[in-house]
Amino acid sequence: MIHIQVSEEIRSVCPTFVGAALEATFCNTTYSAPLWDEIRNFQADYCRKYTTESLKEMPAIQATRAVYKACGKDPSRYRPSAEALVRRMLKGHDLYQINTAVDLINLASIAYGYSIGGFDADKIAGDVLTLGIGKAGEPYEGIGRGQLNIDGLPVYRDRNGGIGTPTSDHERTKLSTSTTHLLALVNGYDGNSGQVLACAKYIQELLKKYTASDGGTIHLY
Repeated sequence: MIHIQVSEEIRSVCPTFVGAALEATFCNTTYSAPLWDEIRNFQADYCRKYTTESLKEMPAIQATRAVYKACGKDPSRYRPSAEALVRRMLKGHDLYQINTAVDLINLASIAYGYSIGGFDADKIAGDVLTLGIGKAGEPYEGIGRGQLNIDGLPVYRDRNGGIGTPTSDHERTKLSTSTTHLLALVNGYDGNSGQVLACAKYIQELLKKYTASDGGTIHLY
């Protein structure tokens, strides 16, 4: 079990923060046609209900943006991943197809508005992750982004450094088709423990449906 710690510097800017950790074993695949049928049906329904103006009414997204500002980061320049995914969907663009684990996490992120970290747990150094705030000059290679300036971004760190921010996770611990041990972290900067837990349970159900997983275990932190 990976232990999650929330630093005082995060508590100082977001005293109500609540997270959910889902740890599971599973069988990842390059592509799941049934999952993508569900994603496309979800997208059609979602776009009938919402527009980009609706972002202002989504508490999870707005709370993440507020924490970025409190930490000194511009959320319009370094968009939280949930907001970027929602904007992409509402503009009528298909989601990026990466692999089944990433794709189902992206679906859950859009459905609940939370930025979700998805990690290969076997590549995490040590058994403790600490959520803190990025420092100036701190090295960090975002997935598909190269070196990312994480100064002022909330960041999870393992023994060897940062592995996840709401904007982008790190290349070192990314999910691949060879990953069999998942750690998913739902970041509830809105403090809504019920919704955070519901989001984690949704990921759990998607894992059961599409990756031959038993769903693993969930705990709040």
